[in-house]
Amino acid sequence: MPEKKTLQRASEDAREGKSPSTQAGEFVREEIDHIREGKHGATSAKQAIAIGLSKARRAGVKLPPPKAGKTSAETRKKAERDYEKGQSATGKKTSAKRSRAVIGALKKEGHAAASHAALSKQAKQAAAKRSSLSRSQAAKKAARNKAQEGHKRGRT
Repeated sequence: MPEKKTLQRASEDAREGKSPSTQAGEFVREEIDHIREGKHGATSAKQAIAIGLSKARRAGVKLPPPKAGKTSAETRKKAERDYEKGQSATGKKTSAKRSRAVIGALKKEGHAAASHAALSKQAKQAAAKRSSLSRSQAAKKAARNKAQEGHKRGRT
């Protein structure tokens, strides 16, 4: 279950009209913090991010599952299940036994997955898969948004 602060930050992002991936970023940040605090571990930075995205989908963030061909069919099915669970009104509680088992398994994992080096490596690998045009467009959009934010706050 995500912390109340995380849910509040994500819903604030939604109110501000930010993208679902930005809203989901709050859940990923929470997961990284949990690993750094020693609450549990993760095999890799990728796994930590995946756990955060799964929590976001289950919490109702409108983050669509990855398209066919992007990830394995198994991962996509799991993401679809999480998305459906988050969008449905009825929230069935996870069994205590299952919850304990997941935490138990994650506690056996290492904590290096949340290190600055591991996260930096993951970010570089993810960026390398994207085209230069895609990265350039993202940077331009970020600059535009940053400028708009400055105008909203009365800065020019």
